[in-house]
Amino acid sequence: MTDLFERPPVQHEQPTRASRSGGRDRRAAKKRAQRRRRRTLIVVVALLLVGGAGYYLVSNASSLLGFENPFAASDYEGQGVDPVDVTIEPGSTGAVIGQTLVDAGVVKSVKAFTDAYKANPEASKIQPGNFTMLTEMKASAAVALLLSKESKNEMKLTIPEGFTKAQVIDRAVSVTGKPVEEFEAAMADPAAVGLPAEAGGNFEGWFFPSTYLLEPDDTPATIVANMVAATVSNLDALGVAPADRQAVIIKASLVEREAKADADRPKMARAIENRLERDMTLDIDAAVAFGLGKPGTEITVADKANTDNLYNLYKHKGLPPGPIASPGKASVEAILNPEPGDWIFWVAVNLDTGETKFSSTMAEHQRYVNELRAWQAENP
Repeated sequence: MTDLFERPPVQHEQPTRASRSGGRDRRAAKKRAQRRRRRTLIVVVALLLVGGAGYYLVSNASSLLGFENPFAASDYEGQGVDPVDVTIEPGSTGAVIGQTLVDAGVVKSVKAFTDAYKANPEASKIQPGNFTMLTEMKASAAVALLLSKESKNEMKLTIPEGFTKAQVIDRAVSVTGKPVEEFEAAMADPAAVGLPAEAGGNFEGWFFPSTYLLEPDDTPATIVANMVAATVSNLDALGVAPADRQAVIIKASLVEREAKADADRPKMARAIENRLERDMTLDIDAAVAFGLGKPGTEITVADKANTDNLYNLYKHKGLPPGPIASPGKASVEAILNPEPGDWIFWVAVNLDTGETKFSSTMAEHQRYVNELRAWQAENP
């Protein structure tokens, strides 16, 4: 039996040449891998160091080396050069506005504008519309100019008192450049643009005389609706009941086309009411002319005898079938508050100044008519 504490002799095998070289190769490969890792780490650290320094240098290159910093928002320095018109569409964000301005040559970059937009607490109040800006503006100056009233080119549609429906539409077409067919299409559906039922589908007289500021997205339907809404709003403010609206507009349109001075309107309104109460014809030339589609200065004796013209108030008693123009607020107020008096006649005795005289008898009226004839003789 072998002694438990006796170890058998160890047999040491002599390494071959191949095994000795393989060990050296593995050790060499391990060292090479370690060197590669060290080089990679050194390169990464160097890039980080150089990158940080490079960013610092490039960030300050404009002052140190005289070239533009690619990491900063590109911006102009001045307050602008040449005028240029730009349109800001409704709903535009700061970035969209910035791109619009870049495209127009106003600002140098979208980022410069959005940075300036964010820095200005009032920037969210920039309204859509057409603006006159300047090329090559500093972004902060562009934001400030968009917020100022001076830069906005508001498209204004001015409707004078006494314009007929045809004149209103002609003016709207001229100002907006929209085709007349689009306005006609809008009026083909009166309810859609808010024309009250009491108008009977007739827009005449329902376009309130005023100046309307148009927005870029306003359509002919929008414009028509706004003018009708202004009439309704003013009638409501004056306390006119819906059932009375059309009659008030008709009477006010007669006053509008006949009166030359504001002081004459309440007197003329009273004369109209006096005639209606006495079941007299109104004998208003402006209505005759409207029905014939001609100027009031061109109506003839034959025109006044024409019974086919429903607006011939020499032959048809009562009010005409509809308004003859768009009355202004002063004419509507005159109808609602006529001046007390017994006048039933009026005549303009001076066609240049519009001086008008009122009378309650035919004899007095004839004297004023003769005064007009004398003026006409002196002013052929």
